[in-house]
Amino acid sequence: MKIVAMIPARFEASRFPGKLMKDLAGKSVILRTYEATKNADLFDEVYVITDSDIIFNEISSNGGKVIKSKKEHESGSDRIAEAVENLNVDIVVNVQGDEPFTQTKPLRNLLEVFKNDVDKQIDIASLMIKMDDLEEINNPNNVKVVTDEQNFAMYFSRSPIPFPRDASKAIYYKHIGIYAFRKEALIKFTKLPINNLEAAEKLENLRFLAHGLKVKMVETNQIAIGIDTPEDLEKANAVFKNKN
Repeated sequence: MKIVAMIPARFEASRFPGKLMKDLAGKSVILRTYEATKNADLFDEVYVITDSDIIFNEISSNGGKVIKSKKEHESGSDRIAEAVENLNVDIVVNVQGDEPFTQTKPLRNLLEVFKNDVDKQIDIASLMIKMDDLEEINNPNNVKVVTDEQNFAMYFSRSPIPFPRDASKAIYYKHIGIYAFRKEALIKFTKLPINNLEAAEKLENLRFLAHGLKVKMVETNQIAIGIDTPEDLEKANAVFKNKN
């Protein structure tokens, strides 16, 4: 299989404008994410996809591969689909630009599900991590996912799911925004209409489920720090500081 990683990158993020160009231990968040993805050594190619001249210049001036989007897009997946439509690839991995702590093992485990899926029942694979902290569970910036017995996603939400009627039985998983698509599933996704669930929660992964695409979730114990707020950036800088 030919596997590429694509990192969609918008400059004007609604919750934290310009976050991808913020300093993270001496480098921008987007450059940190690009380098972490390259260092995983799992992909035939790694690209940043952006509509921003600032981000384009940041990646290209540091020797990275970057593609300028030609169109306006509703989501990162739409942006990636434009970039890969005419590329000869089998699996496309969407790495979020604000996930600078991308690690090799979770990505390898994500790709393994396609190698073992001889009947091609899996359209998309993504990562999840168990959550125990009540404040984190209730935080709407942390997307939660519930799965069936085969770890196929049943629903994603910004709300805590499941509702803890019996708290002793409630297990919570945070969705980590790294997707691996079969190319044909990605192209199909971009042609599907946005449904009420996606519009209400502002979660594109609900479009997958609403239209019957099968999303396989892979559990990881990776420490995931997405940069959604200035406080997240402070935490991320602290992690880098403790590494050194």
